Amino acid sequence: MNKRRAKRRFIIGCLTPAIILVTIFMIIPTINVFYMSLFKWGGLSNNKKFIGFENFQKLFNDTNFLRAMQNTILLVVVVTIITLFFAIIFASILSREKIKGQNFFRIVFYIPNILSVVVIAAIFGAIYNPTTGLLNSLFDMLSLPGLKQMWMGNSNIALYSLAAALVWQAIGYYMVMYMASMSSIPENLYEAASLEGAGRMKQFFLVTLPLVWDNIRTTLTFFIISTINLSFLFVKIMTGGGPNGATEVFLSYMYNQAYTNSSYGYGMAIGVIVFIFSFILSGIVNKVTERDVLEF
Repeated sequence: MNKRRAKRRFIIGCLTPAIILVTIFMIIPTINVFYMSLFKWGGLSNNKKFIGFENFQKLFNDTNFLRAMQNTILLVVVVTIITLFFAIIFASILSREKIKGQNFFRIVFYIPNILSVVVIAAIFGAIYNPTTGLLNSLFDMLSLPGLKQMWMGNSNIALYSLAAALVWQAIGYYMVMYMASMSSIPENLYEAASLEGAGRMKQFFLVTLPLVWDNIRTTLTFFIISTINLSFLFVKIMTGGGPNGATEVFLSYMYNQAYTNSSYGYGMAIGVIVFIFSFILSGIVNKVTERDVLEF
C-alpha cells in the first residue's frame, strides 16, 4: 500500500510542473484569445467594448482576410506535397541505394535545418534579386532572358517563390526522419519481394511506403502546422505581405491587425479562426490518411 502511494506521489510530482507550465503558457493564453476576440479593443488602452461576434462577421466580409486564407491554404497544399514527395524519395534513395558519399549528402540536405529563418530568407532574397540574383543570372547564361522575373515583386509568382524557400528549408529534416524509419525495415522483406519478381519501384510501393506510413501520417500533421507558423516568418522577412497583399498569410495578417492597425480584438478573432482551421485540418488529414498498422 505504501509503495502504491509512493508511486502515485512520484507520478504526481513529475506531472505537476508540466501541467502548471502548460496551463500558464498554453491553456490560459488560448482561452484569452477566444475571450478577447469578443471585444473591440486597440490593445493599449483600458477602453474595451464587448461586441460579441461582430469581429467574426466583419472577418468573413474582409476580402484581405479571405485572400490571406487562400494564400495560406495554397502554401499548405503546395509546400506539403512537394516537400514530403522529395523527402520520401531522397530518403529511399539514400537508405537503399549504395551511393558513394551517402553521409555527405545527408549532411548537405540537413544543413537548412541548422540555419535560422533569417539566414534562409537572406539567401533566397539574394537568389531572387532581379538584377544580381543567381536565378536571373543563370537565365542570362543560358540565353533565356524571357524567363527572367521580378520573383518577389510579381504578384502572380511571389507566393510560389516563397513556397520554394519553405520547401528547401524543410526537405532535409523530414528526409532524415523517413530514413530513420526506413532503416528499421528488415532487409529480408526486400529480398523476399525481389524473389517474387518485384523491382525497386514495386518494392518501394509494396514494402517501404506501407511500413513507414504511420511515420508519414505523424509528420504530415506536424508539417502542416509548422508550415502555417513558418510562412508567417518568411513573409515578414522576405515580402512583408506584398506585393499588394499577394503573399499575405493567416498569421501575418493577424499580426498586422493586432499590433500595427491597433485592432487587437479583430486580430484575436483571426487567431481563433487560425486555431479552428488548424485543428479541423489536422483532423481531416488524420482521417484521410488512416490505414491499418502493418507490423514486421
